[in-house]
Amino acid sequence: MDASSLPRWRGFNLQAKFMADDEERFREEDFAWMAEWGFDFARLPMDYRCWTGDDWLDFDEDTLAEIDEAVEYGREHGVHVNLNFHRGPGFTVADPPEETDLWTDQEAQDAFVAHWERFAERYEGIPSEQLSFDLINEPADTSHGAYADVVRRTVGAIHEIDPERLVVADGMRYGREPVFELADVDCAQSTRGYDPMQVSHYGADWVDREFDEPDWPAETRWRGRVDADWVYANRIAPWKHLESQGVGVHVGEWGVYNHTPHDVTLAWMEDALRQWEQAGWGWALWNFRGPFGIIDSERDDVDYEDWHGHDLDREMLELLQKY
Repeated sequence: MDASSLPRWRGFNLQAKFMADDEERFREEDFAWMAEWGFDFARLPMDYRCWTGDDWLDFDEDTLAEIDEAVEYGREHGVHVNLNFHRGPGFTVADPPEETDLWTDQEAQDAFVAHWERFAERYEGIPSEQLSFDLINEPADTSHGAYADVVRRTVGAIHEIDPERLVVADGMRYGREPVFELADVDCAQSTRGYDPMQVSHYGADWVDREFDEPDWPAETRWRGRVDADWVYANRIAPWKHLESQGVGVHVGEWGVYNHTPHDVTLAWMEDALRQWEQAGWGWALWNFRGPFGIIDSERDDVDYEDWHGHDLDREMLELLQKY
C-alpha cells in the first residue's frame, strides 16, 4: 500500500468513540451492513480521552480492546478501517477546546506522538490494505509549517515502529487546503466535502453563521453563485495539483445536515460524487447513523424504509451505491 496513490475506498464515519462523554462500543452490524451494500471503508473519528485520563500516558486497556474489536470487524467484513484522532492531546475542533496547544506545546506534542506510537505497536503486522492511521482531524488555528512539523515527526515515529503503515494527514483550514509542505513526507492527505456550508450545514446549531434557505446550485452571501464548476475550481483542482506531486488523496468527511431539504441534499451530493469519481477519489460520508447519514437521520421529508428496526434513507443509499 503506497501513500502516493490510494484505492478509491468508499464508506462512512462511525462515531462510537467520537466524544469521551458519550462513547460506546463499535457495532459489528455497521460493518456488516456496509459490506452488504458494497462499501469498503470505515473512518473512526475518536477522542483520546476515551482511553486515557488526566495522565495522558496512562492508557486504558479495556477501551483499546474495544478499538481492537472494530479493527477486527473491518478485517472480517472486508472494510478498511481508518483510525482518526478527532481529539488528540492539544487539539480538537470540538467543544470544549483543549487547554494546551498541539502546535506549540512540547508536552502535548510528545503525548500526541506517544499515542500514535502505541497504536503503531498495537497494530504492527496488520496490512495497510486493512488499516490506516489519520493523525488529527481538521487542523486549524496554526500555520501550514507548524502543522507540517508535527505531522513529519509523528509519521517518522510511526514508521520507526511499522515502516509499512499507511498514514493520512488531513488538509489545513478544517481539511479544505492541501498541505504542499508535506509532499515529501510518506503520507497521503484527506480533504473535505462540505462546501458550500449553506447547503451542508444549514440549520446546524454548532455553526456560528446564519444561512439563507439552501438550494443547489446556490446563491450565497459570501461567494455569490456556487455550482459544480466552483466546487471543482476551489475544492478539487488544488488537490489534483497536490496529487500530481505524488500524494494520494481521499475525502475523509462530507455530507449534508438533516435541515437541508432532501431534494437539495441529493442534488448536491450527486454533483460531489460525480466529480470525485472523475477525480478517482474515494470518500467517507459523515455519518452512517445520525443527522448526516443514511440511517436514523431524522429528516422530516424522507419516506424511510424500516431496516432491522432503524429508519433507512433508501434513496440516499442508492445514490451512494451509484458512485
